[in-house]
Amino acid sequence: MDDLTQIRELTPIRDVADRFGLPLSTLHYWERRGLVEPHRRSGRRYFDAEQVYRVALIKLWRETGLMPIEEIVILLRRDGAGAAWQETVHGRVAALDAHIARLDAARAYLGHLLTCAHGDDLEKCPAFRATVRVSS
Repeated sequence: MDDLTQIRELTPIRDVADRFGLPLSTLHYWERRGLVEPHRRSGRRYFDAEQVYRVALIKLWRETGLMPIEEIVILLRRDGAGAAWQETVHGRVAALDAHIARLDAARAYLGHLLTCAHGDDLEKCPAFRATVRVSS
C-alpha cells in the first residue's frame, strides 16, 4: 500500500473519539498503556482500520465485560502470555456470574417492593428481612 492510500484510510483521533463517545484522554491513555498504536502525521494521531476495530473491541470489553485495563492488556497481548489470558477470561466469567447473581437478587428485592403487603413499612416485612444479611 502506498503512503497516499494509507493516508486516505487513516481516521483522525478526534473522529475516532467522537465515533465511540470517548474523551481524547481515554485514547491517549490507551496509547500509553500500549492498547492502541495510532499513526502520526505532522504531530497528529490517526487510526487505521485495525486500530479503529481495536478501539471498538476495548470499549466493548470495558462496557459489557466490565473488564479493567489490566485484564484487557493481557487479552490483547495473549501471544506471549501463555495461559494467563485463559485464566483472565475464566476469572472474568466468574466475576460476571457473581455480578449477575447480585443483579438477580436486586431485581427480586425491587419486585418485592412493588408487591409487598407491608407497603410503606417494608423494614418490618418478614420475607424482605429474611433476604438481608446482617454482619456479626
